[in-house]
Amino acid sequence: MAAIEASNDDVAGMLRDSLRGFLDEHWLPLDLAASSSPDEVSAIWRKLVGQGVAALGAESSEGGLAEILVVMAELGRAGCTAPMWSAALANLAISGSQVDVAVDLLERLQSGEATVAFSFGALDPDAGTGAVEVTDLKAKGVLRFVEAAGGATHLLVVLDQAQLGLINLDGPGVECVATRAMGAWGLYEVRLNEAPLTRIPIDTVDLDHLRIKGRAMLTARAYGAARRAFELAVDYAKERHQFGQPIGRFQAIQHKLADCLIALEGVRLILDHAARLHDGGEGGWRYFADCASAFSGHALRQVSLEVQHTFGAIGYAEEHEAPIHFKRVHLDTIALGGVSDAKSRLAARLLDAGGVGLPQYDLGAAGNAFREQIRLWLEQHWTGDTKQAFDGRPFAKREFDAGFARDIGETGWIGLGWPEQFGGQARSPLEQIAFMETMERGEAPRIGAAIQANALMMFGTAAQQQKYLPEILRGEAMHGMGYSEPQAGSDLAALRTSAARDGDHWVINGQKIWTTTWWGKYMFLAARTDKDAKPPHAGISMFIVPMDAPGITISPSATMYDGTFANIFYDNVRIPAENLVGEVNGGWKVLTGALAFERGLVGGGIVLKVAHAFEQLRSQVMAKQGDRSLADDPIIRDRMVTLASEIEIGRLLMMRCAELAADGVTPPEYGAISKVFSGELMERFGEAALDILGMRAALSEQMPGAIDNGRFEQSLRHSLMWVISIGTNEIQRSLIAQRALGLPR
Repeated sequence: MAAIEASNDDVAGMLRDSLRGFLDEHWLPLDLAASSSPDEVSAIWRKLVGQGVAALGAESSEGGLAEILVVMAELGRAGCTAPMWSAALANLAISGSQVDVAVDLLERLQSGEATVAFSFGALDPDAGTGAVEVTDLKAKGVLRFVEAAGGATHLLVVLDQAQLGLINLDGPGVECVATRAMGAWGLYEVRLNEAPLTRIPIDTVDLDHLRIKGRAMLTARAYGAARRAFELAVDYAKERHQFGQPIGRFQAIQHKLADCLIALEGVRLILDHAARLHDGGEGGWRYFADCASAFSGHALRQVSLEVQHTFGAIGYAEEHEAPIHFKRVHLDTIALGGVSDAKSRLAARLLDAGGVGLPQYDLGAAGNAFREQIRLWLEQHWTGDTKQAFDGRPFAKREFDAGFARDIGETGWIGLGWPEQFGGQARSPLEQIAFMETMERGEAPRIGAAIQANALMMFGTAAQQQKYLPEILRGEAMHGMGYSEPQAGSDLAALRTSAARDGDHWVINGQKIWTTTWWGKYMFLAARTDKDAKPPHAGISMFIVPMDAPGITISPSATMYDGTFANIFYDNVRIPAENLVGEVNGGWKVLTGALAFERGLVGGGIVLKVAHAFEQLRSQVMAKQGDRSLADDPIIRDRMVTLASEIEIGRLLMMRCAELAADGVTPPEYGAISKVFSGELMERFGEAALDILGMRAALSEQMPGAIDNGRFEQSLRHSLMWVISIGTNEIQRSLIAQRALGLPR
């Protein structure tokens, strides 16, 4: 899991590692179960002040939101209730103030002489928080859910959009009453009765933005808690035996924990992204911070539930660490309005006053420029009558367009990621994302044979490379994949199609099923060359089979999504010996290498399809029907923002795959994470679109009244393929559990 958890930023990573070691030495998580007295909290906070964390947020040179989120995540992981949240908010709120009392407070806070508690008061989206009335600089009211107030010296409370109030918690008229919430201590009810108050103007701080940052900090702490509990559960699954074997060998446990890892990785990525945008001065950070809250509210709580299920009865015990993290996750994900407030903000952005679409990711200078180049090319070559004629075809005739493939072939873009030695352009993974994204937005047909080309470049002979790669590059040849058989779908090691050497030829016999690109010029075929090999996968070889060879019988079938696949029968099909790719009986390495390459890309391709479809759905939802639109329906607004936040998780998983690929090769388990999440998101999107748009969305293409020519219902039918193909998601979850988590096979 180390590679997955690794920070994208060296400074943040060093801070995380340093703080983790410090907390492991100085704080025991079980302190929380023992109520974590104010004295204990004050003691650990003084030590943390010595580590420099109390200054984070005061100036950019001291560290920004990224570093604050790292600290919050590590405190959550350690079950530590030190008042970092309120200290960071104080730094962010008043660091630019020229008011003497504010300057003095920050100096004392950062030196450890003072400790602050923080409340948003009436500006907290949770109406139960309470508020403060101020008359003649005397405060009256009740503030609930205030962290660390029992051991703090001061309270900062938001009075309105332009000022804070500073209250000495040791002064007259102040009573702090400990509150038990989710079965844990650490929150307080602060009762004010004519308590002296000092006003601090904050003209340069947007308190709505401050609240979003505060919620991001809580999400980070919840992530840290959920991550720690998850890691404990993974270790437990390796050690705990039932029915004579570790429970981590059971598929139910493996898949449960794989889902947890996917959710945790999504939360980590979106928090990192929001923080980087914030610290870089980009306004889009607010959108991603809200997406983080909207997604995490359910995702992290589900992780905490699944962890408890994995522990079983042992997790019920209060002396166990897991309940501490369960409580923390739930408290932090509902605070400051939680999911509801984040979704409300997202809905306003996406759907009100014309709405703002999903943001475009920064793909770097080269990626951004290439994206624009592709867009201009499509405007010239895939528009007007040409595209209109293509769009008028039934879906089965829109899977491929030979003319378009040849046009693209003239650009060299089919080989945009290939090494230059093979005629490629050696473009970066981010440029490849730019290509996929722009082609999806342009609704262009599929091109190329990326998986087979990659296998040829990795394992093919020089003669094979010279013969087949130029054809692919020019858009003149498509290669299908002949892998699956009636009794060997995801279990490719069980395939039975045979290939026997006969002089200068191989003779192939058998059946392949569910082959989608059956109409291609060649088939990239897996066949058994040693029926007695142990293990079975050791007896497989890979071949290139010309589809016009005698003895091939193709039986096409219509798919449920209006496409086609075929059963293909090979009856004494003779191919030249040089059509073997790789070594005899070495096909498993070729096959899995090609599949690993595909899975590294397929998740990104799927989520880009969903992102484009979301924009089409958003237009339908905002369209006026009389004086109203579907966007006025609160349930529809909720569904739309849920989809938007999940799309951002999928896109960030895609970006992480690209980042890993830039450093080498995307690990198979990470490609699997992206594929599982994005494939199932495509299904959820299709179901949601039908719920939102109603029966007209169920009308199929070319039917009168069909919305967008049946786009949404056809997309739902098509989505099932992405969950099943290239190794079912169940197989992918097992891969994640065994490769990323180290659970036994």
